[in-house]
Amino acid sequence: MNARQLKWVYLMILALIWGSSFILIKKGLIGLSALQLGSLRILFAAIFLLLIGFRSLMKIPKQKWKYIALTSMFGTFIPAYLFAIAETEIDSSITAILNSLTPLNTLILGAIVFGINFKRSQVWGVFIGLVGSMLLVFNGAINHPEQNYYYAVLVIIASVCYAVNVNLLKKYLSDLSPLSITTGNFAFLLLPTLLILSFSGFFEVIHIAKVQHSILFIMILGVVGTGIANILFFKLIQMSSPVFATSVTYLIPIVAFFWGLLDNEMLTPVQFFGAFIILIGVYLSAKK
Repeated sequence: MNARQLKWVYLMILALIWGSSFILIKKGLIGLSALQLGSLRILFAAIFLLLIGFRSLMKIPKQKWKYIALTSMFGTFIPAYLFAIAETEIDSSITAILNSLTPLNTLILGAIVFGINFKRSQVWGVFIGLVGSMLLVFNGAINHPEQNYYYAVLVIIASVCYAVNVNLLKKYLSDLSPLSITTGNFAFLLLPTLLILSFSGFFEVIHIAKVQHSILFIMILGVVGTGIANILFFKLIQMSSPVFATSVTYLIPIVAFFWGLLDNEMLTPVQFFGAFIILIGVYLSAKK
């Protein structure tokens, strides 16, 4: 299989994995707080990656560790907690749709910070995507008054963090193996994550059956949805482009929506329209 075909295979696998992540977060929040969930997600991924990739840390040059630290914060640490907090108030399918703003943010930051040129269609894509996200959020707030749609802002912030991350990876870490980058990220996050977990009250409730059940969901999320998926994602960035790699977020809402249907979530017709507008904006932003 050549590189052109392989990148599409990676894209589809990532869509399936990350599209399933949002329902795992929702299930995990039944017994865990947002801080506990975010910490355990990172911790399980870190343990898995250190077991399989510890030796790869030796291949990271000293001057690259500052970028490893930055990508660990923007690509994993901050979003892990933001998504968990957001899903305490809004549906997992809505969270996944808003996450599809990542390619737009990747384009904007790439142009402003990393010197990528805008085209007219891409400017329109950014504008259309923002209109779609506002429609989605405002209609959701009207039709779901029991949910606090201000928390949607946290998902948008997380998508900006992902955009920073992929641009940093492409510009500064393309010469490192995906396993080295991923293991380095989680090795850096191990200590702060353990500190947050210890102060979250987790060890006082770990004996409760509901908590233990939620831990199983987050173990799957950490190992597969974070550890393995990040290795595939970093490989995809290296073999394609930041905007193509983040285009996985076009497909994630489709997977997440079907999981949401199984869990009795439903979008209104206006929200479907808003999601469609977002995808049009993302498509235009990715056009060359």
